[in-house]
Amino acid sequence: MSQPNPNHLLHALAAYSSPVRHRLGQEGRCQWGWAQPQSPRHRPIVRYKVPRSLLPAVYIRKTTPLLRNAVVSETHCFISSSALHFHNRLKMFSPYILGAFFASVLVFLLLNALREKEEKIKRHHRADGLVTSSSGIGECRQDDGFGTDVIIVGAGVAGSALAHTLGKDGRRVHVIERDLSEPDRIVGELLQPGGYLKLIELGLEDCVEEIDAQRVLGYALFKDGKNTRLSYPLEKFHSDVSGRSFHNGRFIQRMREKVASLSNVRMEQGTVTLLLEENGAIKGVQYKTKTGQELKAYAPLTIVCDGCFSNLRRSLCNPKVDVPSCFVGLVLENCQLPFANHGHVILADPSPILLYPISSTEVRCLVDVPGQKLPSIANGEMANYLKTRVAPQLPPQLYDAFISAIDQGKIRTMPNRSMPADPYPTPGALLMGDAFNMRHPLTGGGMTVALSDIVILRDLLKQLPNLNDGVSLSKYLESFYTLRKPVASTINTLAGALYKVFCASPDQARREMREACFDYLSLGGVCSAGPVALLSGLNPRPLSLVVHFFAVAVYGVGRLLLPFPSLKRLWIGARLISGASNIIFPIIKAEGVRQMFFPVTVPAYYRAPRAK
Repeated sequence: MSQPNPNHLLHALAAYSSPVRHRLGQEGRCQWGWAQPQSPRHRPIVRYKVPRSLLPAVYIRKTTPLLRNAVVSETHCFISSSALHFHNRLKMFSPYILGAFFASVLVFLLLNALREKEEKIKRHHRADGLVTSSSGIGECRQDDGFGTDVIIVGAGVAGSALAHTLGKDGRRVHVIERDLSEPDRIVGELLQPGGYLKLIELGLEDCVEEIDAQRVLGYALFKDGKNTRLSYPLEKFHSDVSGRSFHNGRFIQRMREKVASLSNVRMEQGTVTLLLEENGAIKGVQYKTKTGQELKAYAPLTIVCDGCFSNLRRSLCNPKVDVPSCFVGLVLENCQLPFANHGHVILADPSPILLYPISSTEVRCLVDVPGQKLPSIANGEMANYLKTRVAPQLPPQLYDAFISAIDQGKIRTMPNRSMPADPYPTPGALLMGDAFNMRHPLTGGGMTVALSDIVILRDLLKQLPNLNDGVSLSKYLESFYTLRKPVASTINTLAGALYKVFCASPDQARREMREACFDYLSLGGVCSAGPVALLSGLNPRPLSLVVHFFAVAVYGVGRLLLPFPSLKRLWIGARLISGASNIIFPIIKAEGVRQMFFPVTVPAYYRAPRAK
């Protein structure tokens, strides 16, 4: 057995005591011996003997790992080889430890720089449409002695309902609307039963009275000469609860009249051009009156409800607007729908046709045209398209009224927009209505979502008597974006998915999905009541939506495989399931999986006002 090399000690001690290297080389000696090995991994234990004459130089470093366990006698110092081994390992790994430390610092700095860059980009987006309150802009004045609590931009369905709700709660509200005359629109005319319940909750149910509004009790589906009726599940509700359809302008004017009756609500006609920002918080708005005068108004909270064509949303959210199709609107006069008090959806080629009553003598017809390019109205292409492509697919009792409406030339068009809610939480400001979130209007869910949002916001603001702390208000109102998600996302997802399923397609799997959807809804029972409850806003549960959607897909596969499956049918069935997934999952992803299905896991869900 060879003896341990004492040079190991010399090199180790040299790092600690370089001044005594030559003395140690001359006078150092070692004694060696072996401990009884307990395992093959055990190393020999060697004790190095250093003369006492060297002790002062070594003893100075008694606190080092090398000499921490040294034994000192009258003439010598004994150092264990285990200490030397530990020291050598420490020397070997020390560069890696330092390297890891510096690498961690660099990664931290890099991540911090990336985060600052992202915040800079967000601030840049928000800056589009913002101006600091100190900038000079022509003739301006501060808000007068009205002492406003909330500024509401827009007095459509969402803005008017919100102004009345907050005013009734004692808030001092300033409403600025671009045009206070009666609107003339071809959408926003069908209020689902879930929305009507919210209208009752807000005390606005009388706004559908005295405007010749029609009760809507369900839907009728038409496809290839077949039809089925789908009634709203209203058995558990008061007899007055149902859907309502009306002229959009009449409904809005009734709400504006209610708003004007409140002394603490001031309604003014003007066009808001900028949001006023100070130290990162929105302090008010700059607007131009109908006489052209530029003014400023200030309030602790500004709520933007200026509709689907909002010019202020870019400073408060990340707008990802998609325009899958356009509606061509007509009013059919003096005709009877096949099913009274029902909305009618015709699964036509290339896309659906929607009909519903808007008064006792008028029926709204909305023809969906895929894409953004429409046939020209001016040169007669649109009239020819409607007469040759659309009219033959309508129920026979509506044909003459449809042709007559075309001949009158009162053809209106409007792009169908969808935009998931993706807000920038901003102190002192909030987005609502179509300025904040849009979905395809096929299912008529827009007003239901807006009124549901107003109920949620009202309940939140009731707990916040003081709105002047903008940062705290913004932090708390982040819970609004989470609390609204289950209802809003269910209606949004259903609208987007149903539109894609109802559109005609040359793909055989998509055709099977469309046929399966019609047949599934025709089964009745839970197969029709469940989807209609989702559509009506009476049961807006995301999980129920996903279950019914894939139940339609599985039903379609079952129809393919019975009575005798084949390889071709199996392949079509697989593509049908894949196509269904490709329809619904991207919509759910855009809405936010966590907020939609697991809102209780979002911290803002539990956020509450600070204790006073």
